[in-house]
Amino acid sequence: MSAVIKVENLSKLYRLGMVGRRTIAEDFNRLIARIRGKENPYLKIGETNQRNSKGNSDYVWALKNIGFEVNEGERLGIIGKNGAGKSTLLKILSRVASPTTGSVKVKGRVASLLEVGTGFHPELTGRDNIFLNGAILGMTQDEIKSKFDSIVDFSGVERYIDTPVKRYSSGMYVRLAFAVAAHLEPEILIVDEVLAVGDAEFQKKCLGKMHDVSEKEGRTVLFVSHNLQAIRNLCQNTVILNNGEIFAAGKTEQALRDYNELIRDIKITADTEIGNQINRRGKGRVRFTGIEIMDEFGNKRFKFEIGEKIRVRITYEIFREIDGLNYLFALLSGISRECLTLFEYEISRDVMKPGRKGEVVIEIPELRIKPGEYPLYFELTDLKYNSFAKDVIDDLTAPLVITSNGNKEIFDDTKPSGYFVTESRILQNEIYEAKEISKVL
Repeated sequence: MSAVIKVENLSKLYRLGMVGRRTIAEDFNRLIARIRGKENPYLKIGETNQRNSKGNSDYVWALKNIGFEVNEGERLGIIGKNGAGKSTLLKILSRVASPTTGSVKVKGRVASLLEVGTGFHPELTGRDNIFLNGAILGMTQDEIKSKFDSIVDFSGVERYIDTPVKRYSSGMYVRLAFAVAAHLEPEILIVDEVLAVGDAEFQKKCLGKMHDVSEKEGRTVLFVSHNLQAIRNLCQNTVILNNGEIFAAGKTEQALRDYNELIRDIKITADTEIGNQINRRGKGRVRFTGIEIMDEFGNKRFKFEIGEKIRVRITYEIFREIDGLNYLFALLSGISRECLTLFEYEISRDVMKPGRKGEVVIEIPELRIKPGEYPLYFELTDLKYNSFAKDVIDDLTAPLVITSNGNKEIFDDTKPSGYFVTESRILQNEIYEAKEISKVL
């Protein structure tokens, strides 16, 4: 396949602050440098675009030395945290903005959907905006007329087609805008994070349309989204941007694993940051006081091989009287965070007084799970009300990392990405005598 997009050493420099603050002195310095065949002096003081830290310069690199190729008919995902440079990259590819350095070569007609209502006039009706936006995107009047009914049908806003679009919701805006862009029949379709304002049914329809124009018509799609499942379902390859630079690029599955590693806020160790409040919620009547992930010999670990035993030890303390106590431990999917398997155990049916402590150890006797990363979920609840006393730690512990280490065992692809063939079992449940305490968390 031939490359339809080729990006080489692409960089984009912005100056922070008010618009139009360039001075005569700065312009003169640039001119002198250009005459002498030297680099723009202000490029040297540009800093990495880290939005959460204050820098020493007003110049930041929104993009820095970006390079990749996109082949004809390829569906490429672009992901990254807010401020990573995704929208800037798409604006340059769409020729809305120009690069500071480097080059972009695009072969074919491009249709871009970069933000809600791009190319729409709020005072015009939906019908008028179809013709206006279609003309802006390069469609002829006859072409628009022949596709008008199809565009309206796809958008699902037929009842409001003769209403000014200023009265449309953001979702209706996007429906109509995407319908026009999708029916342009471009060689390259660029879609930024605008589908997020649409409902689930419309998002599904749009993803199906992008898949069809790529698979059946051989057109190229660039898709930016924070919906990792949508990226996974649609895109063959994915580029990860971080602080204006390429963090990773390659097949989507591997790229998503790399992205999860990038966005994880916790340090990968075998210990739990039990005091962290960000991923924790509850009413303080019962609290986890410790969580440990271990092998069968009691060594703290987070990385295991297929078939190994895993032990999970938790300790807890009661701070107000509760009626019974239930413990739940679950293993989650690394991407969708859906529950893949769980272990539930009734610690006690008795009334438990303040100051009472205990520990529970469970064992997964033989781990049969696909290689990957699996976040963990822990929950303590009372038996009587099942939420009155509660402590939940969600995705706080470093996830289990499962490796194959050359194990050629074949898994059933019809099953979820992770599953247990054998159930977890209780190894230990000890409850210690209550001691009076004066402070209630």
